[in-house]
Amino acid sequence: MDTIYLREDYIKLGQALKAANLVSSGVEAKMVIQDGEVEVNGETETRRGRKLYDGDVVMFSGEKINISK
Repeated sequence: MDTIYLREDYIKLGQALKAANLVSSGVEAKMVIQDGEVEVNGETETRRGRKLYDGDVVMFSGEKINISK
């Protein structure tokens, strides 16, 4: 489990995957998100620009990311 601490009010989903080192590039993030491999708060998310706020939980490839202030 990884925790990403917000510097602003939110972080975009693609940026969060890169920040957690779960993907190596924005292109890879776009592909895995569009392929329906990423869940946000238990629901499949296909928008790379989805804004994540304090308390959100991301799941990808068996890894959990908590978003926190």
